[in-house]
Parts: sequence; C-alpha cells; structure tokens
Amino acid sequence: MGTLLQIFVFFCLSVGFLFLPENSDAFTGNDLSVQCQFVFRNVCFEFVRGSETWSQARGSCANRGGDLLKVVNSPIQMFLKNISREGNTSNFTWWLGEGVQGQHQEPTTTENAEVSKENCTYIKLDPFQLILTSDCNQRRGSLCTHNEWSASNTKNTMVSSHAIRSRPKRTLLSDMLASVTKIDSLLLAAEEELLRMERTADEPTNQNRDEFIKYLLLGTVRLLDDSILPDNDTVNKIIKCSTGILLLSMNKCDIKTNPNPTSLFEQVLEIFRIISELVVSKYPQQFIIRHPTGIIYQSTRRPAELGNAVLGSEQDGAFIKLPSFAALKSQLGGYDSITSQMAIFTKNPHPTDVHISGTVCSLLLSNNKKEIHLSDLSEMVEIFIPYPNASIPMNSTIVLEKNTKALTTINVSDPDVTIFLTVEPNANVALVLRLSEGSPPNDTYFSNTTILSLTEGYRWMITPEMLQHTRGVWYIESGLLNSSWEPGLTLRINSFTAKCVYWDVEKETWSTYGCQVGDKSTPERTQCLCNHLTLFGSSFFVMPNYVDLARTAELFSTLSENFVVLALLCTFFGLYLVTLLWACYSDRRARSKRKMTLLEDNHPGAQYNYLIGVQTGHRKNAGTTANVTVKLTGSDGESDTHVLTDPDKPVFERGAVDMFLLATPFPLGEVRNLRLQHDNSGGRPSWYINKVTVQDLQTRQVFHFFCNCWLSVDHGDNMTKKTFNAAKNNEVASFRNIFQTRTSTGFRDEHIWVSIVDPPSRSPFTRAQRVSCCMSLLLCTMAINIAFWNIPIKEDSPVVFEFGSMQITWQELMVGVQSGLLMFPINILIITIFRSIKPRVISKSHKGDSEASLRPPSVTIPSILKDTEEMISMMSISPKNKMSETHRLETTSDLSYALDMVHDFIQLMQGESESDPHWVYCSKFLLAGLCHLLMCLEKLDERNFPSPQDYLQTLNTTNILVRKAEMVFSSHLAYCPPPVKKRKKKATCWLPWWCVFLGWFLLLSISGISTFFTLLYGLDYGRAKSIKWVMSLGLSLFQSIFILQPLKVLGIAVFFALLLKPVAVEESEEIEQLKLEQQIKCGRYSGRHSL
Repeated sequence: MGTLLQIFVFFCLSVGFLFLPENSDAFTGNDLSVQCQFVFRNVCFEFVRGSETWSQARGSCANRGGDLLKVVNSPIQMFLKNISREGNTSNFTWWLGEGVQGQHQEPTTTENAEVSKENCTYIKLDPFQLILTSDCNQRRGSLCTHNEWSASNTKNTMVSSHAIRSRPKRTLLSDMLASVTKIDSLLLAAEEELLRMERTADEPTNQNRDEFIKYLLLGTVRLLDDSILPDNDTVNKIIKCSTGILLLSMNKCDIKTNPNPTSLFEQVLEIFRIISELVVSKYPQQFIIRHPTGIIYQSTRRPAELGNAVLGSEQDGAFIKLPSFAALKSQLGGYDSITSQMAIFTKNPHPTDVHISGTVCSLLLSNNKKEIHLSDLSEMVEIFIPYPNASIPMNSTIVLEKNTKALTTINVSDPDVTIFLTVEPNANVALVLRLSEGSPPNDTYFSNTTILSLTEGYRWMITPEMLQHTRGVWYIESGLLNSSWEPGLTLRINSFTAKCVYWDVEKETWSTYGCQVGDKSTPERTQCLCNHLTLFGSSFFVMPNYVDLARTAELFSTLSENFVVLALLCTFFGLYLVTLLWACYSDRRARSKRKMTLLEDNHPGAQYNYLIGVQTGHRKNAGTTANVTVKLTGSDGESDTHVLTDPDKPVFERGAVDMFLLATPFPLGEVRNLRLQHDNSGGRPSWYINKVTVQDLQTRQVFHFFCNCWLSVDHGDNMTKKTFNAAKNNEVASFRNIFQTRTSTGFRDEHIWVSIVDPPSRSPFTRAQRVSCCMSLLLCTMAINIAFWNIPIKEDSPVVFEFGSMQITWQELMVGVQSGLLMFPINILIITIFRSIKPRVISKSHKGDSEASLRPPSVTIPSILKDTEEMISMMSISPKNKMSETHRLETTSDLSYALDMVHDFIQLMQGESESDPHWVYCSKFLLAGLCHLLMCLEKLDERNFPSPQDYLQTLNTTNILVRKAEMVFSSHLAYCPPPVKKRKKKATCWLPWWCVFLGWFLLLSISGISTFFTLLYGLDYGRAKSIKWVMSLGLSLFQSIFILQPLKVLGIAVFFALLLKPVAVEESEEIEQLKLEQQIKCGRYSGRHSL
C-alpha cells in the first residue's frame, strides 16, 4: 500500500497506553444462587428498585449475600455511565455503602449545611453524580454488589468499550471468526479479546495478533462489500479495536527480540482507508477522528480544490500542504472527487535500525474505488511534523575578541541529517561562516561557505549534500565580514538537526528518496518536502498533415491554377509594408519625445535630485499648451516653484509621460504635497492630469500622486491651480490602482496588435518592431494552422471536456498544445529580445553651442547681490536651518550683512554633532554658493565698492567663509557619507544594443520559413480546400486579436493586482546623464569641478 510516512529525527516522544480500563480490587463474599443483571470483573451489580431508607437497603442487601457499593473508581464510573446510556436506570437514585471512595472520582455534592458521621451517600447516573446527604431516612433504590460472581448466574449482559463482562476465554478469537459477517458481534468479541490480552502475560502472541487483525479487517471489508453504512459508534469501535491491537503489539515485553511484522501497520491503515470509503457519503466534506494513537483527518474535495490545500490542522501541529493544482492537474484532473485521509501517529509503528522518534504521519488519496498514486511532482508536497515535547536547544555565548574567530564542532553520526546552525551576534554585523571536515577551516581549506547578515538572517541550513553524506567531525568557523569589531561583541550559537524519511513499502525500510528537509523547520516542528507518493506516467502525440518536400518544384508550377494562398500572402505583405512605413515615421517623431528633461531653472548649486514623472490622460484634448509649474512640499522643507518645460520637445501631450529632473539644495524629507499650476496660455490650455510620481534618486523612495482631474477654467471644477496629497501605501498597492494601471499599460504594450497604434512613449520596443512581430506571428499562425487543418479524426480519441453538445477530444487538445509549442516560444523570444534591448543613450554634443552660451555672464554688483540673496532665501526655506529670510540686498553694505548671516549659519552647522544628509547637502550647496561669490568678487573691480578697504574686507570675509564651509562640508560628509545605492534586482534584464540584429535575423528567418510552408501546403491542398482554409483562418485571427490577446492582458492585470505588486518605477542611464549635467552646471557655477 503506497502510503507516505514522513518523520523527523531528533527528540524522543513518550506514548500513553491503551484505552482499556484500569484494574479494580476484587471483593470476597458469599456465592448466592441469584440471577445477576450486570457483571463487571467478576462482580455482580444488582440495581434494587425499591423504596427503602439507607439502613433498610443495607440490611436487605446483606440478607442476599451482598453489600452496598463502596468503591467508585474510574473503570466502575465508566461501567455505570454505559449502563445509564443502555438501560433505563438513569432516572433513579441509588443508595451506596458507607465511606464510598475511589480513584479520580467526580466531585461529590453535599446536601444540607452540616456534615456529620451519620451522612449517607447516594448516586445519580444521568448526569453521573455522587451526593452526600444527612437525611438517611429518604426512600430510594439501592446498588448492591456480589463478589466472585460466576458467568453461569448471568441473566443479561450489557457490553461497552469500557466495561467487558465475563465470557469463556477459549472462544473469543473463534467468536471473532464466526462473527465476521455480523459487525456488532465481531466488535463485542474483539473488545473482550483486547481486555484478555491486556491482562494476560506474554500477550498478544504472534498468532493471536495476526488472527485478531485479520478477522477485524475481514469484518470491515464485509461492510464495504455489502454497502453497509455504519453508525458513529461502530466506526469508533472499529478504530479503537484496530489501534488497540497496534498499541498492545508495540508495547509488548518481547518487542526487541520479537518485532512486529511491517504488514501489521499496513493492515491498520487499510482498515482506516475502508472506513473512509464507508463514511464519505455520510460526511462528504470533512470529519476528524481522535484515537489513543493519534488523529485521523478525512475530507473529500474536487481535484481543483486540492491545489495548495492544507490537510490536517495547524492548531494540532501536524499538517500537509499540497502543491498548486497546476502540479497536480496532470495526475488528478481526471477524477470527479478525491478523498484525502491524513493519519497522525504518536509513535513509530515500524521499528528498524533507523532511529525514528517523534510524530509519524501518513497521507492517502483515493477516488472511493482505488488508491491514487502520485509521482515526479513539479512542486514539492510540504509536510509539517510537530514535536510537542521538544526541548529548547542550548545556547552557547562566545565573546569574539578582535581578529579572532569562533569555532563550532559538530559530530555527524547520520550522513542524511540536515543541520540548522544559528550564529546571532549582539550587534548589526555581517558574518562569514566556513564548513570543513576533519580539521578546522582556513582561507584555503573549506568545503562550503556562506554570509549571514541581519537582513538575510543569522541561520545556516547545512544539507546532507554539503556534508557530502559523510559521517565524522565537522568544523564551522564564524568570523566578521567587512564589519568593524567593537568591544563586547558576542556570538550566541545554537544548533539542531533534522531528517525526513518515508516508509518504502516494497523494500520495507525507511528511505530519504525524493524527500528533503525544508528551510521552515524549527526545533519544535520540521518541514519535509517530498515530490512523490508513488510512480506512473503516460504520453500522447498528434502528427500534422504530411507534405512531400520532394514535390516542391512540381507544386510551385501550379501557381497559375491555385493562387488563393499566394494572393492572401501578397495582400498581407502589402499591408505590412504600408504599415511599416507609417511605423518608421511615427518612431522618428516619438524618438525626440522620449528624452528626459533637466529643468533649466534648477539652481546650479543644488545637488539633491528628484525625478518627476507626469502622466497626461488619454481623454480627448487632454494635452495642454499652457506653461505648467510645480512645487514640492516635504516634511523637512519645500522646493522653489519650477516651470516644467523643455526647449527641444513639446510636453504634456495627450497620453504622454514626461520626465523631469528637479534639483533642491537639501532633502525635502517625505514628500507630502505637490502643487500644479498653469497660466492658461496657448490655444488649448485645458489639461487633464492623470498621475504624477516623484522619485527620490538618492534613497530610491517613490511618492505617488493620483490626480485624475482637469486643470482648466472650462472643465471640472474650473481651477488651474491644485495641490495634491501623496498616496498612502495601501492606496498604491490597492487592487483598483494596480488593475487600472496594468490594464491601461497592458493594452498599449502587452497587446501586440493594439500596441502598434499607441505604444508606451518610453518603451524601447518600437512601432516598426511591433509591426514586424505581428507579421511574424501572423505567418506562424498561418503555417501551423494550415499544417494541422482538417487532419483525420480518430474515433477512439477520448473526450477530455464536455459541456452540453460541445466536446473537446484528447486529439484536439494535443493539436492546440503542439501548435502553441511550435508557434509561441520563438515569437515570444523575438518579442522579448526587442523589449529588452538597452536603449542607446547618446551624450549631448556641445560642439554646436555658441561661444556666447558657454561664456559666463558679466559680473556686476546687482548680479552678486541677486545671487547671494537667492542663496540665503533657498537656505531659509528649511525650518531645520533656523535661518531668517533676508531683506532685499541693494548695496554692498547689505552684502556684508548677508555674509554675517551666512557666518552664523556655518557656526550652526558646526555645532551639529550628529550628521545627516540634510547637513551634507546644505553645506555642499552653501560651499558652491560661496565659491561662486568668491569667483565673482575676484573678477570685480574695487571701484565698485565705496573704498578699497571695503572691497578687501568683503573679499577676505568671503574667502574665510569658503574655507569654513569647506571644513564643515568635509566634516559632515565624513560622518554621514551619501546614501549607497542599493543594487536591486532589475525587473528587466537588459540586452546589449547589438542584440537588435539577432532579433531581426530570427524574425526574418521564421517569417521566411512560415511563408514557404504556408504556400507549399496551400498548393498541395488545391484551390477548393485552400478557399475553405482561408475562411477558417479568418476565424482564428479574429479569436487571437479580439479574444485571446485581451484575455491575456486582463489576466496579467488581475494576477499582478492580486499579488499587490505595484508597477515598477523606471530607471535608466539617461537619469545618470541628467545628474551628470547638473553636476557640470554646479562645477561651472562654483569654479570647482569636484563638487
């Protein structure tokens, strides 16, 4: 039987014993020839239904040779409870003997306020309750017991799972055999035999054990054959009897010298499987059975519902997670419903030389007729197995001295074990670990190594492959990696091991084949990954129509008679050439609009950069001719108002995405608001703004602003100035936003036919390439369609899907699969190449610039005053700078006042003990402004000042401030270096630009081959068949363009929206070029190219 058993080898788990009742002491007494109604362990229980006081009841019981019941322990309690359920004694109360006592008895209720030695006790069976009363004169029935009772005096016997009456021992197994066809009698004999085995030394013997499980299995199978639906009590008794014999056999005294056969556990599991078939109609969804040896979970689902299904209970600790339905579909998709039965056992039922301890679980899949075997799954089955009594691994703390390393030694005794090693430092440092065998590792000798950090976690999973499946002593060395050592650095080290095996039924041994330990394992629970339940496989293939290539010349000679396919191909090629000319013209126009814009009104000294992406809507007349301005407001300050314009291209056209680089003198912090405004100029000033993104190019943080409104005096709310708040994270990742964005960009980019008309403005995939890819896809579709058109239908092909009168056979399905495999891979490869070509960024050539444009402007006192005033004004915007805005500078004396303010600000920055990016960029901006001022003063003549002394003093003061600003900048830069660019995994793997030739070569090749075979098949079919094929081709093209492609776009949009994956923000070399241009402007402005 192909069951899957997964176990974890680490901690031992103690197991309780049987559900059978504990022994009670035997009483001695007289043997009276009276008929007894109930017998339990050679003691007769007589219920006397009279109306007597306690004294009268005791006397009448003694006259009959008995005594009132004096002991109420757990077995007797269970016996009495069963009687109350099966008889009519529950509505009465019964006197008991003096000083009633017992083990684990339920709480006793006391009547009346005072308790004395004359108190009497009576019992109530439903609910079970012992009651102590001081009124012994009440009249009740009595419970009289007679000891050493003989079975010959028994008049009527009632049996339950916890109260077994006396029967002749010699007939128990014989009775089981005789009662195979009568399940109630079989279970009665089985319960009595279990009790006998528990009480008898050296039981169960091999013969008694084998006969017991054999008869129980036969009786259960008979229920299945006769289609008898058992009640809950019968099901519980079958499971208790099967697990009872299993526990007795596993705990027998000679288990080491006389082990159980492996077939014992398989027979128990077979009983479980039959039970599942019997109760599946009664419990179609799910039911749980808890028994002394573990738990059984059973559920029935449709095959599609098994994808990623969790079997078992995460609360109970053990559960199995199946792979996705895509991995199961090929092996389970043909069934209507599947019953899964997961059984958990607290003890290993197959003791072998392999040390197995802890929980064991099995998984069985069936279709209520036969067991279903799985194999070679593309995704792993996850089995989580708990350890309720697992102890916490011991931690060892090591003080790591300077220039030293920690060494851990592990003795590997099992070559298939997986080791989990945790090395956790008390500081945020990176560690390098090396593994070696036999001797400690060093820089040249080690077998494996890894790097641990805070972001990736400080745990290393060492697999059996890394240990080379070798026993012996292994060493692990832990040391710092690119981290500075600090005094008091400690490493807390702990480890645990895990192993996953399954029971190989054929070899009757535990095996690790196809199973491995998962990285989600913990000391309390192990994750096992397996790819099989058992083995099987199949295949099928459909051949296309045959065409004889040797007749190529003969077929082409018939073109004058059969020109249908040729005319169709010529028509498509003619349309392609016309569309290609239009696409090349449109690409040339769009190429000039792709460039990013460095804002001309950026201050030359500002070096903190933001990339602003403005997306104009697709509504009619959404573009604008007005001049648009923008202003950013952040948590640490705000920017100047900037004009969004580009002298080399039109901006804010309908459907366009315009990118601008905006520079500020210091970080704005978290961008919270964005203000857009236009001057309502031009012929079409109305503007529909869709969305704006602001990306901090230093921290890579992106802020989204969902506008979706008009800035117009004629539309919307008639406003040309609006302030927008940044979207929250849940708004950015919302299903609605991602779905709308993906759908909009999907039809313009993913839909290969529609994207020709309006592709994304910044996509490297040009219109000409898209048109050519559509032509290649069309030619491939024609060639494959005509090759498989009108193939002979196989009458014996099985029906895979049926809905009403529509049927899809296996042959038709395989034709579709093979067509896709022939057509899509090469075309997807070509499209991917064109999409992934790295755009060639051509640097701006300054040769054409006039000398006047490169010549610095003339230096005058008003220009110096204006530049100084602008520098102070921009620094005063930030509240952190604590700098008041200066008044208008009109004379050279005002310049001295402004320099004093700058000096105070430099002292403020010097007093800042903690550096952050704000002070770095502020000091850099101030240094650039002062250098520019010093350069201008040096070019200025002293006659522009009231006196030469004033000129020299201003020049010296500026020179001193430049040196101080340089020192402050260097100090802050040293203690707070610029943010390191995080190298993220690129969403797109860019190919070199020359790969475009490879794409064109593949495209032309596949188009030529497809054209040749299409024409050859058309000539081979003849004119009449070719006309019919052209008509069917039109339907296929309509299906592809208007059904399949839109469904693909919507499917991708829903997929990304459900995964809550926002659209990635664009990154390119063009951004780096714009930043370089801003740095060049700063170098020219300050006279220092190092800034």
